[in-house]
Amino acid sequence: MDKDQVSEFTLGLGVDIVGFAAIDDYQSPRSPDPRQILPNVRSMVVVGFREIRGAVESEFPRTAMACRLGSLEIARNAAFRISRLLEKETRTKAVPIAPSYPLEMSWETKGTVADVSLRHAAVAAGLAVFGRHNLAINPELGTQVIYSAVLSELPFTSDEPVEQDLCHDCNLCVEACPGRALDEAGKTEVVKCLRISQPYGINAVIRYFSQMLEKPKEEQLRMLKDPFFWDLYQASFMGYTYMCNRCVAVCPLGEE
Repeated sequence: MDKDQVSEFTLGLGVDIVGFAAIDDYQSPRSPDPRQILPNVRSMVVVGFREIRGAVESEFPRTAMACRLGSLEIARNAAFRISRLLEKETRTKAVPIAPSYPLEMSWETKGTVADVSLRHAAVAAGLAVFGRHNLAINPELGTQVIYSAVLSELPFTSDEPVEQDLCHDCNLCVEACPGRALDEAGKTEVVKCLRISQPYGINAVIRYFSQMLEKPKEEQLRMLKDPFFWDLYQASFMGYTYMCNRCVAVCPLGEE
């Protein structure tokens, strides 16, 4: 199959943008070598979906989170179906790379290192450049895009990179960040970000139950009735608990 055939199939899935990257053009400073996942990988197919703007920009966090979960499911499904197509039609191997979980969860990484960085994959595939908020910016869709990808043994060449500097350094993302995680240019202070964006993450779980174990029985029962405990419970099976996306919501790029 050539790139045009794969693109036609992919866009038929409702994908908004699709790009290709030779594996050697994908460079992520923290993620492992994709050859650990697929030893004979030679390329990536990277796809993006425009998020639902009304939900992303909503001040009601559960609405925004529910929409994000829907976008992740669509992106996951697309990567799976593209992988099936490539394996069926070419007799090569492919691996779908979905956004979000599962991640390597360890004390060292704290769930912050993806097996494949989809931001860097989008840049390598000519779909985006990085902005002041360290997120991938697409020339047409801006920042409000969910990406997924497929590792392939096919020798697809990289699409032309985005040459223009799309970010205007308006600093809206910096000013809107409640955790002050973007104050230093070119860096996201992950711990500051996660403290706000994942209030029900692993650190919150450890802290809450450590405190509970030290309390008398009556206080433990009270803590079990606390709304925060119920949010922790819900987050435990949601699998994706980002409750802040201000850097994405305020970015003006991609607006009509």
